[in-house]
Amino acid sequence: MSQDSGVAESSDDHQGSLEEKDFRSPNLDTSGDSKSGEDSSFESGSEAESDNEEAKPEKTNGELGESSTEEASAQVEEWEDKELPTQHYNSESNKIQAHCEHCNAENKHNELVTPRLLSRGQFLLKVDGEGTYQCTETGLIFEVNRKVDIKYCVLSWSKYSDLIEKPWAVGGPLFDVKCDPLCLTSIQFPHSLCLGHRDTNMMFKVFHVKSTGASLEYTVDHSATHVKWRVSSLSPVGPVIQSEETVFHHGAVILYKAIDHNPSLSFRVYVATNNESFIKDISKSVKHSCKKFMKIDKPPVCQKLLQNGKKYRLISEPEAEITPEEIEFVDGSLLKLKSYIEVYLEQPVEFKLLLVEMDSEEIVWKAKLRECDWVQHHQNQNISKSSTSGNRRRKMSSSLPDETVYDKRMKQIDSSDGVKTKALLTDTQLFNLAEKLGKEWLKIAIANLKLNISEIDAIREKEDNVTISKFKMLKKWQEKEQNNATAQNLCNCLKNVDSVEVQDVLRGFLQET
Repeated sequence: MSQDSGVAESSDDHQGSLEEKDFRSPNLDTSGDSKSGEDSSFESGSEAESDNEEAKPEKTNGELGESSTEEASAQVEEWEDKELPTQHYNSESNKIQAHCEHCNAENKHNELVTPRLLSRGQFLLKVDGEGTYQCTETGLIFEVNRKVDIKYCVLSWSKYSDLIEKPWAVGGPLFDVKCDPLCLTSIQFPHSLCLGHRDTNMMFKVFHVKSTGASLEYTVDHSATHVKWRVSSLSPVGPVIQSEETVFHHGAVILYKAIDHNPSLSFRVYVATNNESFIKDISKSVKHSCKKFMKIDKPPVCQKLLQNGKKYRLISEPEAEITPEEIEFVDGSLLKLKSYIEVYLEQPVEFKLLLVEMDSEEIVWKAKLRECDWVQHHQNQNISKSSTSGNRRRKMSSSLPDETVYDKRMKQIDSSDGVKTKALLTDTQLFNLAEKLGKEWLKIAIANLKLNISEIDAIREKEDNVTISKFKMLKKWQEKEQNNATAQNLCNCLKNVDSVEVQDVLRGFLQET
């Protein structure tokens, strides 16, 4: 992590360029991050409790109010350990973790770990010993000093909107973390800002909600992607920022289509900060709408950074009804109601959408929408219901030795004309590819090869050797694809993997076939 001289980054640095008096608020305790007097029993579990209407936290004398004994015990009720079906998680996943060139410049050496998804959007991460671990789903980085189980979930900033006052602004997602605080040394929170344009007049702090109220606590350090905080107690925490200069946000455009029986097309277009709390709020807002919507899967990350106060225009080709045609971007993390742009076309035709910055006329984001983007959704629902028996058969075959299953697949290849029309990949080829996959293999397994978290966890539990785990992951993909486990299909799945070595191996597969 790189430190900036203008950032007050520890409890000893009280003389930074922006002094404590500048952010004093009647709602915020800025006494630092001392463990004394803090109470980790306030564990709101706000998003974890329900997807329904959220209650505002009560305030007493400018602080978050303390509940009665019965209410407090209800608030710290144990999280459910029921694990959700992975299909549900994959369909509702809202994380957008891509960063720009400035943020990718740093070398990360943390061990990537994939958590289990429990009910109500909660994650469970089991670590075996001391070390620094990065969650592949949320970007959180935990530094632990022993074996520990960590539960956490993404919260909404909107319920704490009254406690964050200017010049402070949201800097990234808000989390609720639960574990033995003595085992957890530090947490690094992902932030949604681009620091490639930073200067010395910027300060990060951590917004920390405790039973006695909310406070702003000093950070240890920050990098292009994360803000590091020394754990004092565990309750809702997230990064906030104060800056005298323009703040640049990583942006995302998220699309939803209204589902109805009309031949016309109606879409909601959200322009958001690349902030998981914000994106979760959008998902919840759409879910609770009186209309039914489906999410349109298009690359969401903006090609250009967003700035508060800048105006942006949405353009459709061919022309559509767009309301409003232009918007002024503001970080709406603290707003309960998220603004969106409505796009309406009378006829279901293919069309392009472009988000343009009005001052420069530069394209910030673009996508082409085709009929298959919204029709495929219904077809997949029918297919998933009718293929249950096929899944059962695959599970039975997976109990056979790998060599037997592979031999059977080879016999199924159509070679009636003397030529193998679908040459399946060999174990040697898959092992060669496994050796080239780096630390991102878990993300590749989920995002590119569509494997379930439970399948990956099963592989990792049985195998300590990382390369063998990668090989078995590829074998699992081959098992699912059956006759479609070809070199061309694998190349299509991994075409977006940013690794020269991986792409060279894939090209070699195509040449061999």
